[in-house]
Amino acid sequence: MKNNIKITIILVLFVLVSSFNFHKFYVSVTQVDYVKAKNRIEITSRIFIDDFNKVLEKKYNKKIYLASNREIKDADKLVESYLKEKMRVIINKKPYDLQFLATEIDNDVLICYLKVNFSEKITTFGIENSVLTEMFNEQQNLLHTNINNEKSSFLLTRSDNVAFLEF
Repeated sequence: MKNNIKITIILVLFVLVSSFNFHKFYVSVTQVDYVKAKNRIEITSRIFIDDFNKVLEKKYNKKIYLASNREIKDADKLVESYLKEKMRVIINKKPYDLQFLATEIDNDVLICYLKVNFSEKITTFGIENSVLTEMFNEQQNLLHTNINNEKSSFLLTRSDNVAFLEF
């Protein structure tokens, strides 16, 4: 009898565990800071490497192997090109080009550094971030800003991928 109870409990637990539909969490986090002393806007974006790899491989139709010992030679150029396509900055109602600086690896996250040179007073600031949304419908791009000493946060998605601030 004890064995039947144990087997029943194990079977029930197995059914419960196997019935859960585990879903991956798709998110990136981007920090935007206006550093007046350096006359620039600094952008730091953290993106999961495995998701970024999938998107780049599909877009460029080749294996990229980001953050591995097999990473292709021009991987940084592909990352730069992709980010410049998927992220746009508008300051005082005028678009500005992003300058790609570098990447860094932190466990399973690729940290991407970009900047925009800007020395005037910021009256309006807009940023579009549609990173990874073309592949992952559930992708959420968290955006934190610190501009003119005012902090704001936004949740950007495939259908709502622009944040806009007025000062």
